[in-house]
Amino acid sequence: MDHHHPNGVNTNTNTNTAMQPHGLEIAIDELETHQVVAPPHKSTLRKLKGKLKETFFPDDPLRQFKGQSWQKKLVLGAQYLFPVLQWGPNYSFKLLKSDIVAGLTIASLAIPQGISYAKLANLPPIVGLYSSFVPPLVYAVLGSSRDLAVGPVSIASLVMGSMLREEVSPTGDPFLFLQLAFTSTFFAGIFQASLGVLRLGFIIDFLSKAILIGFMAGAALIVSLQQLKSLLGITHFTDQMAIVPVMNSVFHHVDEWSWQTILMGFCFLVLLLLARHVSMRNPKLFWVSAGAPLVSVIVSTLLVFAIKGQNYGISVIGKLQQGLNPPSFNMLRFGGTHLGLVIKTGIMTGILSLTEGIAVGRTFAALKNYKVDGNKEMMAIGFMNVVGSFTSCYVVTGSFSRSAVNHNAGAKTAVSNAVMSVTVMVTLLLLMPLFKYTPNVVLGAIILSAVIGLIDIPAAYNIWKVDKYDFLTLLTAFFGVITVSVQAGLGIAVGLAILKILLQVTRPKTVMLGQMPGTSIYRDLHHYKEARRVPGFLILSVEAPINFANINYLNERIFRWIEEFEEEEDRLKQQKSSLQFLILEMSAVSSVDTSGVSLFKELKSTLENRGVELVLVNPLAEVIEKLKKADQVNDFLREDSLYLTVAEAVASLSSGMKKGQASSMQDLPL
Repeated sequence: MDHHHPNGVNTNTNTNTAMQPHGLEIAIDELETHQVVAPPHKSTLRKLKGKLKETFFPDDPLRQFKGQSWQKKLVLGAQYLFPVLQWGPNYSFKLLKSDIVAGLTIASLAIPQGISYAKLANLPPIVGLYSSFVPPLVYAVLGSSRDLAVGPVSIASLVMGSMLREEVSPTGDPFLFLQLAFTSTFFAGIFQASLGVLRLGFIIDFLSKAILIGFMAGAALIVSLQQLKSLLGITHFTDQMAIVPVMNSVFHHVDEWSWQTILMGFCFLVLLLLARHVSMRNPKLFWVSAGAPLVSVIVSTLLVFAIKGQNYGISVIGKLQQGLNPPSFNMLRFGGTHLGLVIKTGIMTGILSLTEGIAVGRTFAALKNYKVDGNKEMMAIGFMNVVGSFTSCYVVTGSFSRSAVNHNAGAKTAVSNAVMSVTVMVTLLLLMPLFKYTPNVVLGAIILSAVIGLIDIPAAYNIWKVDKYDFLTLLTAFFGVITVSVQAGLGIAVGLAILKILLQVTRPKTVMLGQMPGTSIYRDLHHYKEARRVPGFLILSVEAPINFANINYLNERIFRWIEEFEEEEDRLKQQKSSLQFLILEMSAVSSVDTSGVSLFKELKSTLENRGVELVLVNPLAEVIEKLKKADQVNDFLREDSLYLTVAEAVASLSSGMKKGQASSMQDLPL
């Protein structure tokens, strides 16, 4: 009996159950078969608009503006661009007290780290303090994270220093090196802000977790080895970053080792690592590791001043310029032979700092159950670096160590960054002469204790257990960084990750489905051992979009499934194969292109020559629409070759097989 669905979809009630060979039971007495229909018609422009919206605006940021007055829309727009306008009106003195405590705490960490990371980037130490003053003020206005503490970070500093040093010597031409650093920061900011404005943040998703873990571990090792120059007191050290030249430089200058420097470095390194261990064991004592770097700087400075450490071969920072950030927009170089270098350096450091900043922000947002807008963060970090390039700053982003301290210190809003900035400003104005005798060995120890946390062995072990290919990518990033270069290691690892994606596209997974006993459920035969084949049917599931890149593979793989099926039938029955239907379950095929459409036509024609009928199950809207448009003469898509579920297809086609067999019996001569 035919029924008419209220939405116009034809339904047929089939009271016949599927074939039940070998005792296989079907737990349904009545199966309702639905007709597969094409989706409602949409214009090409409307389809394009929908695709663009899902690609670039999956979070639909404009939904809050719908149905609002134009005055309200202006307010919401201003709050979207400047998050401070959203939480600022509700700011209270209670929140300020918490932010002041957090800001002062992270300032005690930011000051020694700023000086140390600037040296890591081969820049004057004062630039590290400049970079901890202006950018946090910008972020306090534009940032959407309550916990992110911004400033220089080790990875971006290392990459910038190593990439610029390939063409310009920081000691041979320090002014040009500084110009290139500021220009690279400008391009990093422009690149980051553009990703946010154009909503292209998915680009940084190519840096998978495995890549980042391997890359950061390799970079941490290289950073640590670079600190041997300061920790051993070596004056002549290699400019290369790879592990082999660094170790050669260490052991070829044994005569330059200074036992006084080694002793001081070892003592303060043990102090810093002990403080870090205490804070990790008891998070309430976060202030121990947060204050340890500043305490180390103060104590070591006083010690060197008291014993006149320069006389014992202990090198010091020397006199630092006093005062606030001088303007640097006139130092930016947008021409000349180094333009390609600064653009490349800006993009590389921009991607790395953006990835670190957003990852850190989202991590702490999840702990406090609030949302961080990735695109807002890209714009905030980007504009922060653009402004920084005009005010003698180099690339900055959210620092994990400082953000952890900020979070544990009870920061409530981005005002903690402003408090830190004011503290750095006071330091720049009044306290700079005190750093004159700060030993470089202590700065090296501070860097070493900070980057140790970037080596995440438990996470690497977990990746090894879950996905061996991801672990291979991790190892590639790690060994590429320590043996070739930082950017080469990262590039090779990204290439491997993209290769994995391409393999998944060009070699999509197909599985053979069988029926679970007593049910209408069909599952992978190799996964569920209790699943059973249905005689006469080869049921395959295609689990990827079908396009020009994989049609040849799919065609070959499907016919290999058919051959394996027939061989199995022959082995079991010792007779000609009874294969009559090839069912393709397509619920995982999200899209199909013109080449994919031609695959179905060729597949149907080839199967018909072998006496096998092609049946499609649950093709999605876009797929069925394209197939119907391509089937102009109705020679391909018929109602009896399209079903919504595998169970419906098997039941309906089995019923037809029974009727055909009964008709044949009636036609036999008596």
